[in-house]
Amino acid sequence: MTTTVPNPVLRAAPVAPAAAAAHLRASLRLYADVSDVAAALAAGVGPGFVLLDSRSAESWDQGHIPGAIHLPTALIPERAEGLLDKSVPVVSYCWGPGCNGAARAALALAELGFQVKEMLGGFEYWVREGFTYETWQGPERRDADPLTAPVAGTCGC
Repeated sequence: MTTTVPNPVLRAAPVAPAAAAAHLRASLRLYADVSDVAAALAAGVGPGFVLLDSRSAESWDQGHIPGAIHLPTALIPERAEGLLDKSVPVVSYCWGPGCNGAARAALALAELGFQVKEMLGGFEYWVREGFTYETWQGPERRDADPLTAPVAGTCGC
């Protein structure tokens, strides 16, 4: 007698298409990726959102996205309302995909009544995709990592 090993992908059956669409639609309302943020910032007109770096002062000095506002997560409750306008969405970022600091910052802002999105990939993927960043010494840029940024300049998605 042979036993079949369940397919690890389909062990839990996919949800109905309508449920998947609702979840994915909600996901797009909560998250933005690095490339979309970079394109919005480079468009030459106001991006329509504020980019917020939620890391420590030492991390900010090590490198941050040009134009971002620095507001560590721990200071959001006492300083957000003096720095941000509730009518303008806030896109938060932290170090990278292994860090949930951007989610904690977005949650703190949402609980104060701000519209929020989290930038997937964080500062790590900003740098890995070859975008300019600033340090305490001035602007810097690294070559794009071919494993994270498409050679053609756009992934086509």
